[in-house]
Amino acid sequence: MKENLILENSYELALAVIPLCRELQMKQHEYVLSRQLMKSGTSVGSNVEEAQGGQSRADFLSKMSIAAKEARETHYWLRLIRDSELLSERPVAPVRDLAMEVRRVLTAIVKSTGES
Repeated sequence: MKENLILENSYELALAVIPLCRELQMKQHEYVLSRQLMKSGTSVGSNVEEAQGGQSRADFLSKMSIAAKEARETHYWLRLIRDSELLSERPVAPVRDLAMEVRRVLTAIVKSTGES
C-alpha cells in the first residue's frame, strides 16, 4: 500500500499538539489558548482524513482547504504561545515547524487539485 505523507504528517501534528496543550493546562493553568490550539491542531488531521473519502473532487478540495486553514491557525496559536512566553521555544519549535510543513503541503494540494 502506498503511504500517504499528508495523512501521516497531519496525524503527527495532532499527536504533537496534545502534550503542549496538556502542559499549558497543567503547568501554566492556561485553558483558553490551549483549547484553541487543541481544536485547530487536531482538526487538520480529521479534515485530511475526511477528504480521503470525499464524495467528489469538490468535496475533497473543500476538506483539504479547511485542513490548510486549520494548519495556518495552528501555526498562529503556536507563535502566540511562544511569543507570550507561556511556553519556551524549545517545546514549541518542532511543532510549529511541523505545522508549517503540513500547511505548505496542503496549500500545494489545494492549488494543484483546483487547477486540474
